[in-house]
Amino acid sequence: MKDKKEFYNLLAELDGQPFSGYQKLIGDFDFSRYVIKCAAINLEDEDAAHPVFSIRVPQTISEIPEYLFDTPVRRTAMEDLLLRRISDCISRIANYDQNGIARRHIQVSSPNQKILPRNALLLTKEYIEVRIEITLPFQTIIVDGEPLVSIDGEMAQQIFFEDLPEIVSNSLLYCNIDIAEADEHVNNMEDADRLRQYLGASGQVAFVAEGALVTRLTGSDLPDYERMSPVEAADELLDEVEVPHSGAVRGFGIPNGLTLILGESNSGRVDLMDAIAQGIYNHVPGDGREHVVTVADAVSIRAEVGRSIQQVDISAFASELLDGGNAASYSTKSAGSFTSQAASTVEALEAGARVLLYDEHSSSSTFLSSDTRVASLLGKSSRNTLAARARQMVDELGISMVVAGSSLVAEFIPIADKILKIENFCISDITEEAKALNIVAPAPVNDTVNLSTMLSRSRWVMPSSIDPSIGREDLVIETDEVDFLQFGRSLVDLDAVRQIADADQARAIGFVLYYAKLRYMDEGYPMREILDLVDRDLSNEGLNALVRDIRGDLARPRRYEVAAAINRLPAFRVSHVTE
Repeated sequence: MKDKKEFYNLLAELDGQPFSGYQKLIGDFDFSRYVIKCAAINLEDEDAAHPVFSIRVPQTISEIPEYLFDTPVRRTAMEDLLLRRISDCISRIANYDQNGIARRHIQVSSPNQKILPRNALLLTKEYIEVRIEITLPFQTIIVDGEPLVSIDGEMAQQIFFEDLPEIVSNSLLYCNIDIAEADEHVNNMEDADRLRQYLGASGQVAFVAEGALVTRLTGSDLPDYERMSPVEAADELLDEVEVPHSGAVRGFGIPNGLTLILGESNSGRVDLMDAIAQGIYNHVPGDGREHVVTVADAVSIRAEVGRSIQQVDISAFASELLDGGNAASYSTKSAGSFTSQAASTVEALEAGARVLLYDEHSSSSTFLSSDTRVASLLGKSSRNTLAARARQMVDELGISMVVAGSSLVAEFIPIADKILKIENFCISDITEEAKALNIVAPAPVNDTVNLSTMLSRSRWVMPSSIDPSIGREDLVIETDEVDFLQFGRSLVDLDAVRQIADADQARAIGFVLYYAKLRYMDEGYPMREILDLVDRDLSNEGLNALVRDIRGDLARPRRYEVAAAINRLPAFRVSHVTE
């Protein structure tokens, strides 16, 4: 293994040489306190030459105490904290060009408010390894009237011998880490995990701590403290849960079964439902949602006009369709509001969801409910609303639902197990008061539908429809946002899949699709089993099992968002269905 002096001299020798000379950086280099490794460099495009370098710091140098990562939950939290520190340090030392624009030569995955398992940083008893991208510096000079791209060795020396040592020292050495900050970050995640365990033991689907800050800025994951209203609850709803580090956490739970939350959209209802949907993830200290937790198998279901559907059995919600499609095996290139939400409901259950979340703000009015007062005037309908099927779904399938709204959810009152009211972010139990109203429960149009039989259907994915290639490139998976994914020639619209946490997770979903195709789709597994097998592999082998090359920009997705992406892939086709 070469040492840092040889690396420094190599950069000096490469200064002014053709850009292809950067190939000499491939290999392992001992920088005394850490080792730098580069496995490959793509030099076809100078502007896109930002290879991944692995930086491995031995624990004899970093000295991170083992108690901070002695369980999987604490390890994920500590890895997250270290990655945040690296990202912050990179931002501070970004170089500015002659125009005053910050030029980041070093990039790393940058977490948001949610704490996720990632492949950008690995913390073990022996070492810390972080994967960073380095934009290799070059300079363009004119020779005989022609531009010539050459290596900027001086800038490369600054990156590797000034910037990188500063980042490693300030971010990964325990002597430079605020001990209280590390303890709080790790302990906070362990407390949230304990709350989530409490949900399963107590028969609840979500827990919202008193005083939680659930409002978010539009288009931002950060709280708007200036207009923040903490969630409050009536005393009879409050319970205390003991967690290891924060002691007794007071809050209210959402029970199993069918829960209805009544309130205007500006009363805090939409914010609360969004917080419950995002409670599947743990949040960083100071976020305001640290103690808002939801069971891991909860899925938010939204209407999504224009999405494609492939052979989904929505016969529980419609016996006849306006476009003449077969409700028992419905396919369309562009779904309507009703059919899109019906299909998303069945698809989530197919993927294994045990809790379904609906808010009228993002739902189809015709799917959510009808008006029993005028039903006789409208004649016989071929559609069943969610209100007409919800009780049967909860009882027969053993799932839970949380439905929220104001003007469109009255029909859920007779069938709900618990009815909560939210007004100015204050929660109260109005079950008895609401049940006293003279509201008729909707009857399903076809009460002979066997939901268990419907969900026992298995769809097989046509492997050739999962194609990430474009021309000579066999793998094109790209995204910079959470609301879209380029998968080969297809652009997957993920805007309605709001439980994708960040771009790294969306990107990982693309690689999961390709991995599942290579490993399991050709073997003839149905979709549900494919999701099981991929979950098993990610738990056993980690995110790096998804990719052939070294990269550090993936975060683990849930199976439900993977299924959602497959179902929304424009090229996706079902080869066959078995009952």
